[in-house]
Amino acid sequence: MKRSLRIVLVPLLSLMMVGAAFAAAAGKMDLKVGEEVYVCNCGPSCPCHTMSMKEGNCTCGNKMVKAKVTKVDKDMAYVKAEGWDKPRGFTTQGKYMCACGPSCNCGTISQNPGKCVCGNDMKAVK
Repeated sequence: MKRSLRIVLVPLLSLMMVGAAFAAAAGKMDLKVGEEVYVCNCGPSCPCHTMSMKEGNCTCGNKMVKAKVTKVDKDMAYVKAEGWDKPRGFTTQGKYMCACGPSCNCGTISQNPGKCVCGNDMKAVK
């Protein structure tokens, strides 16, 4: 392969691989035990199960609470916030995610449509 072609192809292929990995992770939070995350504080009966890396309101409109990840099991994260008797489970794969684009770092996911913590609309995960 010619050197000039290789100079163009290698970075292009690298970008394509990074893009594919990002698309596969769309709407998914990769959490680890001990991390802090903001979650819906409404309780297990609330269907939104909104999670975010930033403080704000969940898609159901209520204020989110800071919680600590106590356990991660496949697509579930168990978190405990101050005042809770025991950890609550939240799916780490959202049906909706913040639609503000790659420059946004709020990392909001939800099981319901609505507004993201940064004020943008949530979009359906494809």
